[in-house]
Amino acid sequence: MKRSITLAAMLVVCALPAQAFDLGKALGGKSLNLGKTSKEDEIKIGREIAGNLLGAAPLVNDAELQKYVNHVGRWVALQSERPDLPWHFGVIESEDINAFATPGGNVLITKGLYRKLENEAELAGVLGHEIGHVVKKHQLKLLQKQQFLDAGAGLLGDKAGKNNDTVKKLVGSGAEIFARSLDKDAEFEADRIGVVLSARAGYDAYGLPEVLQEIGHAGKDDNRVALLFKTHPHPDDRLAKLGDAIGDRLDNIGEGKTLTERFYKIKN
Repeated sequence: MKRSITLAAMLVVCALPAQAFDLGKALGGKSLNLGKTSKEDEIKIGREIAGNLLGAAPLVNDAELQKYVNHVGRWVALQSERPDLPWHFGVIESEDINAFATPGGNVLITKGLYRKLENEAELAGVLGHEIGHVVKKHQLKLLQKQQFLDAGAGLLGDKAGKNNDTVKKLVGSGAEIFARSLDKDAEFEADRIGVVLSARAGYDAYGLPEVLQEIGHAGKDDNRVALLFKTHPHPDDRLAKLGDAIGDRLDNIGEGKTLTERFYKIKN
């Protein structure tokens, strides 16, 4: 990578429900083959998690902001391997610096993070990273590992389609949400995907690293980023992994756009 950038913070924390639920007992004690989880089931689970998140921190009351973020996010998502998901993007009322993705195509970033962005390319990089988690089903794999998903394939669609309470039980109840770190290899993979997708979409591919560099200026005692520093790989490791993966490949794709003039400035 030609630019010398020190990644001094980790951006993505995947949101999961606070209480595990024994789905196997609830739906008959059968085992789930993650590979056979339908897209419809994935979407239902993701919507419930996103609903819990929004119960804890609602969307910023700015229709133009939400429209803009959805426009950028959906354009970047179209460059991915899963353009057919019902992608939804939003900015939530929180001064923390963070972003969340749920299965099925729901991506939320905090107002605190959005304030850190300087241009549309940086937004595209942030959203591209989150899209990468969804595309690779990182959240579903973590849910399965933690025994959130251990029921028979097909039961989600059969049961949940008839009873919305079943869907709620899949991901826990209430609005209490906490962040769990994904496997570090999943984070490295999402970094690479974020860079690639933003470049495919015509943006400056260095948007995501530049956001991370800016976030790194916050001190470790800053409560807004405290969780980020605790739950993710060291920034230098991320930079090294990204540099090894990309090398000089970005040199031949032409200069992407930052679209600073088009970037929507948050009002409050």
